[in-house]
Amino acid sequence: MFLLFTGNGKGKTTSAIGQAVRMLGEGKRVLMIQFIKGPWKSGEDESSKLLHPNFRIIKSGKGFVGILGDKLPREVHRAAARKGLALAIKEAKSRRWDALILDEVHNAIKLRLLTTKDVLSFVDIALKKLEHLILTGRDAPRALISRADLVTEMREIKHPYAKGKKAEKGIEY
Repeated sequence: MFLLFTGNGKGKTTSAIGQAVRMLGEGKRVLMIQFIKGPWKSGEDESSKLLHPNFRIIKSGKGFVGILGDKLPREVHRAAARKGLALAIKEAKSRRWDALILDEVHNAIKLRLLTTKDVLSFVDIALKKLEHLILTGRDAPRALISRADLVTEMREIKHPYAKGKKAEKGIEY
């Protein structure tokens, strides 16, 4: 099954990880490749260690692109995203995993680090090799939404950011 989580609200990565935990409970193996999210440590990085080797997270991003003090050239981000997608193709073909999650991949497309066409080509490969595929991120392209079996849009209604509150460890990361 091809699941897609998108929208401007919080919960896309969290939903994908929830699906992974559900799959782990059924004896499945899940790999998450994170695009955009950089080298910093988050709660999911630490908890994934508890679920190893059946759940693993690989960060392929170099951090936020063009915001929050990012000084890396766009090409560095683009190369990292391409490397992440190549890894996803390799891992799908390996059949070591029952499911793959490409976290924030829609953002990578929106930022022009990857193309929709390249991600659709990956989807075609992955769905022949895996039981399940999950893609997350804001601004999912229409072509991916059309291709997915299940699409959920998270819509922000209220968030502490609007009142100037910084991201909270264990909640946002």
